[in-house]
Amino acid sequence: MLIAAIVVLIGGSLYLVRHGSALPLYGSFRSEPEELRSIPGILTDAWALRSRGIIQLGLLLLIATPVARVVCAMVAFALQRDWLYVSVTMIVLSVLGYSPLGGHP
Repeated sequence: MLIAAIVVLIGGSLYLVRHGSALPLYGSFRSEPEELRSIPGILTDAWALRSRGIIQLGLLLLIATPVARVVCAMVAFALQRDWLYVSVTMIVLSVLGYSPLGGHP
């Protein structure tokens, strides 16, 4: 989580350096650009050192933290041959993956 926070902080600082003096337009809503709506687009923007891509990468890392923790727990339970807990962690992993992969909130 600390790495994700540092990546977001770097991206936010870069964004403020580049766009800090721009006036916000509160009267109209503009969503994220199309390239920042997919993981490959976010990685491309972050690799190109674009501030919004770096911020999005940090948020992806933050989202990936609990998923990685559950995967590591599942592997640890499998190494211990504790199949009950492996199945429980697989259920938890499927619930974690349901919403980002097409489930509705």
